[in-house]
Amino acid sequence: MAKEKSVFYCTECGFETAKWMGQCPSCRAWNTISEERVTVFAKTGKRSSKEEVVLKTIADISLTKEEKCSTSLAELDRVLGGGIVPGSLVLVGGDPGIGKSTILLQTCRNLGEAGKQVLYISGEESLKQIKLRADRIGSFRDCVKLLCETNLAIIEEVIRKEKPQVVVIDSIQTMFSEEISSAPGSVSQVREATAVLLQLAKGLEISIFIVGHVTKEGTVAGPRVLEHMVDTVLYFEGDRHATYRVLRGVKNRFGSTNEIGVFEMRECGLVEVSNPSEYMLNGRPVGENGCIVTCSMEGTRPILVEIQALVCKTNFGFPRRQANGMDLNRLNLLMAVLEKRLGMSLGDCDAYVNIAGGMRINEPAIDLGIVLAIVSSFRNRPISEYVLAFGEVGLSGEVRAVGQMASRVAEARKLGFRVCVVPASCKGTLTEQENLRIIYVANVAEAIEALL
Repeated sequence: MAKEKSVFYCTECGFETAKWMGQCPSCRAWNTISEERVTVFAKTGKRSSKEEVVLKTIADISLTKEEKCSTSLAELDRVLGGGIVPGSLVLVGGDPGIGKSTILLQTCRNLGEAGKQVLYISGEESLKQIKLRADRIGSFRDCVKLLCETNLAIIEEVIRKEKPQVVVIDSIQTMFSEEISSAPGSVSQVREATAVLLQLAKGLEISIFIVGHVTKEGTVAGPRVLEHMVDTVLYFEGDRHATYRVLRGVKNRFGSTNEIGVFEMRECGLVEVSNPSEYMLNGRPVGENGCIVTCSMEGTRPILVEIQALVCKTNFGFPRRQANGMDLNRLNLLMAVLEKRLGMSLGDCDAYVNIAGGMRINEPAIDLGIVLAIVSSFRNRPISEYVLAFGEVGLSGEVRAVGQMASRVAEARKLGFRVCVVPASCKGTLTEQENLRIIYVANVAEAIEALL
């Protein structure tokens, strides 16, 4: 016997409660609890199928090596773990206008040229709108088929009939099931649509890409269970007004979650950036104080970025601190280390720190670069353009070792840097590089003395 009841969901995080609340207890957001009508079926306690459950051991299960399908986009393949795995469910999230639909349409084009059967389902655009965007990217083969539909039952029927190898759903928030009375984009609808697509992907061995909208906090809108159900979660990052985009994997059952792919947005679509370090350092100032280059590891790839700092006397009673591309609390911590350990009077100074290019880096290896940029701006002494520094700074002012030192030093040498400042604890683990001088420092004071 089925009956209906009211359930309250948080539209931000998917928290479920039996009554309405002004503030969500899970994500602490205000006025996000909405009511939905759900149908509950009585439990019979019996199995609908008469088949017996068969248990197997791990030794009884035989595996065949899955051949991953390349997308012809090396940066996308890197983030996916080498290519598309058959039967996988991939969620692609990002801000509006960041390029989610563009990169998936390019992927469909490349897969179509490789002879794959591709189905592109859009619930937001008409066929003519997709055609206009496709004309900017290039020519498409007949094996790429389009469908404009939001009804989940019709979409499931078409997929089972056509049996394509790759399916793109744009977007999951527009899909709806007639069996659920709530509006499209609600927690119940998103969860039901993802469950149906998951069954299609695993049952028919179809690779499905899902486009997901994000909230103002940068997370995928809808229930949190959405990210748990899919195999891979990719986030498209970057300023929509800038030319570059970063594709970052935050979950991947078939590869590393630390890899990133860098693209440049052009009129013809997204173009891969094979050397992100050279791209990020292009146009940096020469002979200016407050600037230094550091190295951050994104997965297995070292990326060189420029850190810019501006320190000046404040005109207010409370100094201002601003950080772009890094954690503001980390900036306050490093400035406190300079005041306490080196006696620098920064309490009456405004400090602005920026990672040029718009990238956001949370790795502690950039600590030494931030400290040197702040001191360079405070003392009005420029650092040579051929100097690179990296290392984690502790509360006592010591410089600690970071991972993959050899890869960072090799990347610095490849891009023409002549001096590399590294933690002293790594001495003996690095080999001497031609045309590259390595300076080992044990604390922040030694690094400042060596460069400033």
